[in-house]
Amino acid sequence: MNYKVLITVAFCSIVFFAKAQDNIQTVEVGEGWAKNSVNAVVFRKNSLVSFKNYQFIAYYDADAFVVLGKRKLGQKSWELQKAAFKGNASDAHNCISMMVDGDGYLHLSWDHHNNALRYAVSQKPFSLAMGEKQSMTGRTEQNVTYPEFYRLPNGNLMFLYRNGASGKGNLVMNQYDLKTKKWNTIQENLIDGEGRRNAYWQACLDKQGTIHLSWVWREGADVASNHDMAYARSKDGGKTWETSQGVPYQLPITANNAEYACKIPQKSELINQTSMVADAEGNPYIATYWREANESVPQYHVIYLANKQWQVSNLGFRKTPFSLSGVGTKRIPIARPQILAWSSKQNTLSAMLIFRDAERDDKVSTALCTNLAEGKWILKDISEASVGSWEPTYDTELWQTKGDLHLFVEKVDQADGEGKVNNPPQKVQVLEWKALKKSSK
Repeated sequence: MNYKVLITVAFCSIVFFAKAQDNIQTVEVGEGWAKNSVNAVVFRKNSLVSFKNYQFIAYYDADAFVVLGKRKLGQKSWELQKAAFKGNASDAHNCISMMVDGDGYLHLSWDHHNNALRYAVSQKPFSLAMGEKQSMTGRTEQNVTYPEFYRLPNGNLMFLYRNGASGKGNLVMNQYDLKTKKWNTIQENLIDGEGRRNAYWQACLDKQGTIHLSWVWREGADVASNHDMAYARSKDGGKTWETSQGVPYQLPITANNAEYACKIPQKSELINQTSMVADAEGNPYIATYWREANESVPQYHVIYLANKQWQVSNLGFRKTPFSLSGVGTKRIPIARPQILAWSSKQNTLSAMLIFRDAERDDKVSTALCTNLAEGKWILKDISEASVGSWEPTYDTELWQTKGDLHLFVEKVDQADGEGKVNNPPQKVQVLEWKALKKSSK
């Protein structure tokens, strides 16, 4: 082991944190529903989104109505508008997701857990006034869960969702065309559970427009049946798919023909629906957690592609065991993580996890590694107070364009198995970390 290298990496990480901490501030927005974690679940795509000089935000208020907000980037004051849409906020699956298309129209989807599509578009570009609820394609829209928007480099949108139920659902992918103002189904059954399982996915787009997709399989409703981490990518907007080595997939992708970035057995406390990101060179990184064989404590892991080979970094800092089993939204002592990644001037791969852990008093926490090949992670809390059962979501477009990290933050609490607690509304905030990517180099 090269201890000189490890000492240098650790020193650089500490210096980075010390300098970068000066670039963090918190901006208050309003008050949101806090009786469960529906405003702060990791699979919101997105809770915050920027386009040109504006940033948008969405959340449920104390009465479970959708609240939309807008501000000019760099300003602290928000313009807020309560929409006519109301959701079943008591179910933490029923989050709000949104995206702005290349013409500036806001697209909104909310309140889904195996029910009919709820979707609307703003009446004008950069407006908070939404049109009526409408259909997208009219196909496979009756059992929608986990809606996610992504903006392609040409301004068109992708919309991903599960059609079906836990343990027996398929992944649907629609695309919105700016010229025609219409949605088309690109894939009606991209990942096929074959009626026996379903894929819980996470996705991202890189700067070249490649869609990266990874997922765990679940064999039934019980979260303990999660297993393995599979991967696919598309370089043509979702029409065709290939492995990390460029081998074309025969669609739909199934458990038998999927590429596995990491094999993980069932009953490993493997969580579903976490996050992934790609660096400027198009290398994918996946963040999740599970318990290694013959170990008792679930640990955060980063699965990433380097030199066309899948690698795994075990952060290994946790000390408290827990068991992950049962149905519904679970009360878990750690958050599903978000991951950011970039290449440094020395062509080393750097990554940062954003998470929340009861071992760290449920604060907003980060783990930084400036050289994944060395695997040295430095931990730092970036909030002073507990955020309860919060999970991280951030402005993906602002990160891509400017390297600024804007996190949606609200203190929430989650009762086990889709319950709710009697919490009053809590402050919705945006934690801003300016020039994070730039200051890390």
